[in-house]
Amino acid sequence: MALYSYKAMNDNGRMVYGRLDAINMVDLEMRLKRMNLDFINGNAVRQGGMLGNVKVPRRELINFCFHLEQLTRAGVPIIEGLADLRDSLEHPRFREIIASMIESIEGGKTLSQAMEENPKVFDEVFTSLIRAGEDTGNLSDVLKNLNETLKWQDELSAHTKKLVMYPAFMGVVVIAVFFFMMIYLVPKMVSFVKNMGQQIPFQTKVLIATSDFMVNYWYVLILVPVLVVIAVNFAIRTNPAARRQFDAAKIRMPVVGEILRKIILSRFAGVFAMMYGSGISILDSIKTTEGIVGNVVIREGLEEAGQLIADGQNVTLAFQNVGLFPPLVIRMLRVGENTGALDTALMNVSYFYNRDVKESIERVQAMIEPAMTMIVGLILGWVMLSVLGPIYDTISKIKL
Repeated sequence: MALYSYKAMNDNGRMVYGRLDAINMVDLEMRLKRMNLDFINGNAVRQGGMLGNVKVPRRELINFCFHLEQLTRAGVPIIEGLADLRDSLEHPRFREIIASMIESIEGGKTLSQAMEENPKVFDEVFTSLIRAGEDTGNLSDVLKNLNETLKWQDELSAHTKKLVMYPAFMGVVVIAVFFFMMIYLVPKMVSFVKNMGQQIPFQTKVLIATSDFMVNYWYVLILVPVLVVIAVNFAIRTNPAARRQFDAAKIRMPVVGEILRKIILSRFAGVFAMMYGSGISILDSIKTTEGIVGNVVIREGLEEAGQLIADGQNVTLAFQNVGLFPPLVIRMLRVGENTGALDTALMNVSYFYNRDVKESIERVQAMIEPAMTMIVGLILGWVMLSVLGPIYDTISKIKL
């Protein structure tokens, strides 16, 4: 298929512009006709289409799951429900994707098969759950669970951004203050100290040297971190060993690393519980969720756990041998496995981690502000001591 941009007219006589996958111009006209649009003209944009590569905001997917769940629960056929969603969507690319899905379903494909054509929008977890819902006849329940999970992931993403953005912002503020003082303020004060003819103490010499270096080589201080970031990013994209070392370093960082580990495991436990509760086997659930953790080290741990389970170990013993979860969580898994409610136990694990993540982020944020204030205070104290010290010595030697 190719992607076509089109101009059409709706039943109200208004012009409609958009993009749609089609085999050729005739197919494009037929697809638009089934969408109650009169084709006017169109042009091929790119061979092979691009709808499947379009990223859709998570909130659009949340609304999609909620409305489709309500429609299917009310007994509305899938095609009619998707058509209603297509007409109500404001996101232009997502609307085109839904239109393409309608065409695929009318061509004989199932909902999950239509979703698989858009892997950037509907990932493997999403399509696997929809397929399980179709096989078991519980599509509306699966959509409801997906809706709740997407909301939880959105909240978890917000917590992750808080963990990263707030320290980054405060760090930028401290660095900006330091640059301002070293490049603008200190040279003016130091010139006054030098003109006094007094012997310059050691801390003042260090301050002068630091200020001179930053005045003369400020571009080096800016370029080197940027180049390092680019080099590290290139290395982790092209070298699997570098990516593994980087991911291992992230979860080994003090304070922040433990929070990141909890966020990843919370995401895994929640999605795994939802898939297992939808009727997907344990091994398939683990294999599918390996791709969502976003960390090579933890993914390797899940692969090892899956292999141990395939070799005959129970879930609790496999995760215990891998060492991913703490003892408290292992006990919760053991109870869930013994009672036949493993999905409930995993949801409790997810809840446990999610609550712990919230509390940990709040504690970190509470620590950051006084820490940054102390750093700024130390810098100011160093500058004042280095500049005012010689001035005080000169004044103390003046005989009245």
